[in-house]
Amino acid sequence: MVDKKNRSDAVVVIGLGRFGGALAAELVSRDVEVLGVDNDPKNVQYFSGRLTHVVCADSTDPDALRQLGVEEFGRAVVGIGTDIESSILTTSILTDLGVADIWAKSISLQHSRILQRVGAHRVVQPEHDMGERVAHLVMGRMLDYLEVDEGYALIKTMAPGWADGKSLARLGIRSEYGVTVVGIKKPGGGFTYATSETVVQSGDILLVAGDTDKTERFAEET
Repeated sequence: MVDKKNRSDAVVVIGLGRFGGALAAELVSRDVEVLGVDNDPKNVQYFSGRLTHVVCADSTDPDALRQLGVEEFGRAVVGIGTDIESSILTTSILTDLGVADIWAKSISLQHSRILQRVGAHRVVQPEHDMGERVAHLVMGRMLDYLEVDEGYALIKTMAPGWADGKSLARLGIRSEYGVTVVGIKKPGGGFTYATSETVVQSGDILLVAGDTDKTERFAEET
């Protein structure tokens, strides 16, 4: 399906619904070779010519996945939506086939736990994750929010007025708030690394990393 020398960098996406289809198309736009698999001929027809390869197949059939050679792909993404049984079976088969890196979409915490038990290396809950992110943005004064790990976040926020004209060393943000300013963006410019000598000005945008509750507290001070 894909040249052997490139198979470790290729991705098989199983389930070409809203999540899987968008992911597959984005990967292709980044010059990644993608094999799309779906059991709905309409989805297969829609993505024909948009992905590197598209196949109509039943992903809960081990023989079908073997014939496609999915075990030779470096990564697999199970993007199956509401059919939890198919999602779990597909993930289990990929595990049995020895796929090195398996990502799977989940629709609930219980679903996530089962996917992990049957071999998924990484589980994502798109709706939950997006809802949590937007909640932080709506309720806080952050410009953007990313939970890097459980309880640890990276936020983008406007520099507080009380920081104007002072260096990060003088401000003592780490000792006062327990967070670290890792990047700074001046008006009209791009982000650069922040150091203790970096001087903060009104209108600057800061990238701040730290415990989720501490980054939220800092953002409220801006």
